[in-house]
Amino acid sequence: MSNLRNKVQLIGNVGNDPEMTVLENGKKVIRFSLATNENYKNAQGEKVQSTEWHNMVAWGKTAEIIEQYASKGKKIAIEGKLTTRSYESTEGEKRYITEVIVSEVLLLGAKDENRAA
Repeated sequence: MSNLRNKVQLIGNVGNDPEMTVLENGKKVIRFSLATNENYKNAQGEKVQSTEWHNMVAWGKTAEIIEQYASKGKKIAIEGKLTTRSYESTEGEKRYITEVIVSEVLLLGAKDENRAA
């Protein structure tokens, strides 16, 4: 158990076209949402689909790959770690956001499906 660490693996669909930002120091960061689905049967035996939305952040070369190949609707697998940060809203309220910092990305689906347009 000594090898356990903050690690997240998700397979889902890109929820919005990723937005790249180039910082003053030249570093690139990209942000996007990822939707993961869970299917199950409820107590009445009806099929139910539950969708969870995750905030993704990637840096450097990983950000460049995502920008080039992962657009809205594309199926991808990611590996990363969970982080939580706080910020102050325009109304002066303290807010918290949980994000996945992406370290690896795997493009899924048909080959033609993952080509940049």
